[in-house]
Amino acid sequence: MASARQQLPSRVLVLGATSAIAGGVMRPLAEQGASFFLAARNPDKLKAVASDLLTRGASSVFVQMIDLDDTSLHPELLETARTKLGTIELALIAHGVLGDQEKAQADYATTEAILRTNFLSTVSLVTWLANYFESTRQGVLAVISSVAGDRGRKSNYVYGASKGALNVFLDGVRNRIDRSGVQVLTIKPGFVATPMTAHLPQNGLFAHPAVVGKGILKAIAKRKDIVYVPPIWALIMLIIRTIPRSIFKKLNL
Repeated sequence: MASARQQLPSRVLVLGATSAIAGGVMRPLAEQGASFFLAARNPDKLKAVASDLLTRGASSVFVQMIDLDDTSLHPELLETARTKLGTIELALIAHGVLGDQEKAQADYATTEAILRTNFLSTVSLVTWLANYFESTRQGVLAVISSVAGDRGRKSNYVYGASKGALNVFLDGVRNRIDRSGVQVLTIKPGFVATPMTAHLPQNGLFAHPAVVGKGILKAIAKRKDIVYVPPIWALIMLIIRTIPRSIFKKLNL
């Protein structure tokens, strides 16, 4: 594990920094003395996260309250992060919403809001960051997607569509800038015990954010392109993807 730790970035931008999964990534980095620029919507939660990271050993923590759905604010935000950190070695995009599937399938405005947060706002951030990392010929661009993007299911196909579109976009970005020495990591968590999933029935497949964070850091150290966290979800989704459509459409998933 020591060799993996030596490879981990120390100047870190986190967008959606109050996310439970983001916390699972940031805490081990703070213990190694990393510097952070945190952006999120809720000022009280943002302040609490910053305080926790400093207590754990972070060298410095800069914060900015922002609604990441407002893409017009992204260039100034990201330039500020670059200036404060000196350079960005890791950008973790962790904001997102699960949304209400029943409302979304009955109301396009709800669907549009989910797509705006999970896909369009992330595309805006990735575009700036990909160009930045490509120009510096270094860096890790890590984006939290979801296993839900692997195949549409009636229980969450709007959320899944937003993540599926994001996965395709990241595939293209990776194909473009990997040759510049930039790692583009698509993170596909399964069920994670977070506030976003608190309303769902919990079972043995729900992972703790710390476990997910550890898996993400291992994937960064190993320069992976895609990581399923926990790893069991790679097998689960392989099975789901290979079910014939004639059978799949009759399943209650």
